[in-house]
Amino acid sequence: MLRKFWLLFAQACTLCLAALFVVATLRPDLLPRFTQRVGNVVLMQQSAPTATAPVDPGRNLTFADAAKKAMPAVVNIYSSKVVRSRNPVLDDSILKRYFPELTERSPSRRATNLGSGVIVAPEGYILTSYHVIEGADDIEVVLSDGRQVHAHVRGSDPESDLAVIKAEGDNLPAITFAAPEAVQVGDVVLAIGNPFGFGGTVTLGIVSALGRNQLGINRFEDFIQTDAAINPGNSGGALVDGAGHLVGINSTIYSQTGGSMGIGFAIPVSLARTVLTQIIKDGEVTRGWLGIEPQAVTRELAETLALGRADGVLIRGVQQNGPAERAGLLPRDVVLEIGGKPTPDVPQLLARIAELTPGSNAKVRMWRDGKPVELDVTVGRRPKPQ
Repeated sequence: MLRKFWLLFAQACTLCLAALFVVATLRPDLLPRFTQRVGNVVLMQQSAPTATAPVDPGRNLTFADAAKKAMPAVVNIYSSKVVRSRNPVLDDSILKRYFPELTERSPSRRATNLGSGVIVAPEGYILTSYHVIEGADDIEVVLSDGRQVHAHVRGSDPESDLAVIKAEGDNLPAITFAAPEAVQVGDVVLAIGNPFGFGGTVTLGIVSALGRNQLGINRFEDFIQTDAAINPGNSGGALVDGAGHLVGINSTIYSQTGGSMGIGFAIPVSLARTVLTQIIKDGEVTRGWLGIEPQAVTRELAETLALGRADGVLIRGVQQNGPAERAGLLPRDVVLEIGGKPTPDVPQLLARIAELTPGSNAKVRMWRDGKPVELDVTVGRRPKPQ
């Protein structure tokens, strides 16, 4: 009898342990947790960490490769020049006559400016903004690896706010240019530069708009608008695409505070390449010139002049003995095309004229007294800006 009772007890214990094992394995959350105190240390019972699924690298959106590719070609530029501060009183004619030694002396100080630049050739050619090096008599370039080298101005183009400087050294890391037609609104872009002196800074944004003009910043405008943060010191730096290729040179921002407000402008690589090529080849930029004074054609102006259309650009005046006058262009003519390319507004007209080769012939299609007119013009050379 006792033996039978013991067998029943043993079987019951075995079943309970088996049930406890199954529950502990499949549903450990149903079991109470216990704490055990050993001296002053509390040992807590903790469930085994659960295995997590491996992370798919493709799900982590990153532009590290693009930044790594482009950053070595972006440099910090520190320029300086001597600025003389003169009291207007010293310009008095009487003081100049009786105290010449006083009026000839004027205190001076050295003003510094910071900006960015992009190495575009291993020989040390660097694209930057003209206003970064304007009037500078000393230019120092800091490379991404910390090297400091001197540079001099190779040439500049104030009308597009671009300049080319030549740094000392060979086999420098040069950036790759993107195809101009590949840039589209909505493309992801990175702005790389030296904002506020913090070199090697990368910000992210998209291309907000293309072909921005009529901003009154430069004579020739065809800006890329971006919301990538651009701040003082970024001027002359690189705007690159998701592959690390150069799409523009950061130029300026729209701001009411002096800092980034999400509206920045970059000079497109198409214009930058043209300026770069001419400066390296000739030391200056040469543009076409017709000698006309253009004016936008508004709807009101079209009605006043009985044009019947608001397309094209009105010629307000023609420079005496200039290419346009010699070809027969007249005030009140409305230019519709130059060289087979439309001129819907003043910036487009100026761009079409500028890209013409001096000495070549260009066909100008106009609207005169309600009739279409075509004339051949021998393109002149645009005078240098004062």
